[in-house]
Amino acid sequence: FTTKQLERFAKKCEKDEVVQKNKVKKALTQGNVEGARIYAENAIRKKNEGLNYLRMASRVDAVASKVQTAVSMKQVTRNMSGVVKGLDKAMQSMDLQKVSATMEKFEKVFENLDVHTQTMEDSMGNATTLTTPTDQVDSLIQQVAEENGLEAMSQLENAQPGTDSLSASTLSNKEGDALSRR
Repeated sequence: FTTKQLERFAKKCEKDEVVQKNKVKKALTQGNVEGARIYAENAIRKKNEGLNYLRMASRVDAVASKVQTAVSMKQVTRNMSGVVKGLDKAMQSMDLQKVSATMEKFEKVFENLDVHTQTMEDSMGNATTLTTPTDQVDSLIQQVAEENGLEAMSQLENAQPGTDSLSASTLSNKEGDALSRR
């Protein structure tokens, strides 16, 4: 997998999450709390799946960065051996200008090495894990309900887990409201 593929998968999951949130809204407007709960679980799962794809893309990018750093380190090692040989020659002749030039080159190589090392450490330090607690389902249902002007929490409190619909009085109130809006 490439980073771009994983990012495309993450975007697809984001789209699927939006579809599931719309299904939550539709189920709530129809009074189907259990269905809304299932769609909310799906939306959260898609959200986490998308985050996992992004996290994996970041890790793939970090590994690529680490490989690039290793290649750079190999080149730095070659450069350092050349610098050391130059330092040996300069020390034999004790020409201060050559010694000074060689030391400046050596310091420059070490600065580049520090930059590469810091970049690799920063890339690898960003990985975290995410869990999906059940209270997120209720939070998502509440958010969708608030966005759409629905009273979901009172319906959730009245509905028992495992039931497919709301009480008859809640349904008749919704039907009356729908008729009065027309």
